[in-house]
Amino acid sequence: MKQYLDALKYVLENGAERKDRTGVGTRAVFGMQLRFNMKDGFPAVTTKKLPWKSVVSELLWFIEGSEDERRLAEILHGTRDSSKATIWTANAEANYWKPKARFEGDLGRIYGVQWRKWKAPDGTEIDQIANAIKLIKENPTSRRIIVTAWNPGELQNMALPPCHAFFQFFVANNKLSLQMYQRSCDMFLGVPFNIASYSLLLYMIAQVTGLKPGEFVHVLADAHIYHNHFEQVKEQLLRKPFPLPKLWLNPAIKNIDDFTMDDVKLEDYQFHPPIKAEMAV
Repeated sequence: MKQYLDALKYVLENGAERKDRTGVGTRAVFGMQLRFNMKDGFPAVTTKKLPWKSVVSELLWFIEGSEDERRLAEILHGTRDSSKATIWTANAEANYWKPKARFEGDLGRIYGVQWRKWKAPDGTEIDQIANAIKLIKENPTSRRIIVTAWNPGELQNMALPPCHAFFQFFVANNKLSLQMYQRSCDMFLGVPFNIASYSLLLYMIAQVTGLKPGEFVHVLADAHIYHNHFEQVKEQLLRKPFPLPKLWLNPAIKNIDDFTMDDVKLEDYQFHPPIKAEMAV
């Protein structure tokens, strides 16, 4: 994870001071790229503890095409009980969104809905994930294997417009690579989570298409550190990274919709203690 730590340090030392939507304020750099080769190990941050179960449950939830935050709680905790929070609870309960919510836990037309149920002009729904898998299998050299969550016509119907806006697949030498463009990048809290999430997605899509995982390429647009995260970032940068862990997927799974929490495991994961920080909403 040297790539990530170097980028974190660069933003801290060279970023421009900016105001932001949350009112917290950020230090930001515009335009960075990180590359993670899966042969080097699974890119889970080791200088603090990665909330691995939250990473897996959110991705499975996206793949389901759900807009229901309580469904995410069910995947993560095994219950829809309102006492069980998720990383999306604050968004679901935000004052700016609540008047638009159609039911408790409704988040609107967010990531998974766009991935699996994009509305076409004729009213039909487009399953972008299924289409991408089909193209990878049938036309792997296509330059159109793209999935986008950024739908300008429905941004007002989302509790949070997509930060990781779209991604593209690339096949070469029997390996599948994935590049993702992220418009808004919370370098301390969000980016390690996003790196793990899209690397996991890469592994899963590679398995169901009969390919080996290649590289995850992460394009960071507005890469920022919130002002109230500076001390946590400095603490993290003082820590020595551990070797990267390995990812295990149940080899029996051949359909992207069949993965469950039990089919995904992070092995030999060593990490430093968590560093608490408040999420800006």
